Amino acid sequence: MRVKNILIPTDGSDYSRTAQDYGIYLARKLGAKLTGLFIMDLKIIQDPLFDDISGFMGLSSTREIYPFIEKGMEERADLILGAFDERCKKEGIDPELKKMRGIVDEMIIEEGEEADCIILAQRGEHYSLTDGGLLGSTSESVVRKTGKPVLVTPLEFKEIRKVGLAYDGGPHAERALTIAAELSVTLESTLTVLIITGDDEQAQILGEKIETFLDPYDVVMSLEIRSGKEEQEIVRFSGEGVVDLLVMGAYGHSRIRKFILGSTTSYVIRKSEIPVLLIR
Repeated sequence: MRVKNILIPTDGSDYSRTAQDYGIYLARKLGAKLTGLFIMDLKIIQDPLFDDISGFMGLSSTREIYPFIEKGMEERADLILGAFDERCKKEGIDPELKKMRGIVDEMIIEEGEEADCIILAQRGEHYSLTDGGLLGSTSESVVRKTGKPVLVTPLEFKEIRKVGLAYDGGPHAERALTIAAELSVTLESTLTVLIITGDDEQAQILGEKIETFLDPYDVVMSLEIRSGKEEQEIVRFSGEGVVDLLVMGAYGHSRIRKFILGSTTSYVIRKSEIPVLLIR
């Protein structure tokens, strides 16, 4: 995986600090540049709650309270980015720092155009406000809309010694296979490929395809064949300690069906206890 630039949006939450840990770890392993991004969320200003706050404070409109909100956001942004900068420099990394105003997911996607990979916390500062929605968190929204690889990180950091791949033979899975193989070589890790199917013939075909593809790579690979519901088996696999990082294609197959019923990708993003690298 050739990564020269990694973007890490950060909001100061515990989950966000773990995303930073993974960013610093991978930047050192891959020789990549880090960019820390803090977005001053315009949705907060547009929230009806602030009209109520304005009235309570005796102000006639949100415009009058905006300077106070903006100042608080600026101070918070400087504090969080300053802490990120300090953490990076302790590890010998000189990051770029960016502070912007806008809609969070839109700004991440826009800034991500200049990056090779985006690292997002599984949950953000305002996760409880969005949990359970059709698109769910900012992470899910970004994964759906960006064409860049997105690494979604959990609460706890763990060094990556064992890479896993959820593989179904689809177009996104093919690209995920390439990246998983390259990462395994770079990180000097093992690679475990998970295939979920109740069809023995299909399992054999996919297994042989993977072995042929990986033949040129210097990587120790093993296959894990399981049957059951795809999303549940992937999350179960990711929580068993078999791998430290899961690579998978994002939002494959029928986009309409998955948009209505909920997708494997969304389920895994929310439930995985290890980082998940999503490939489009």
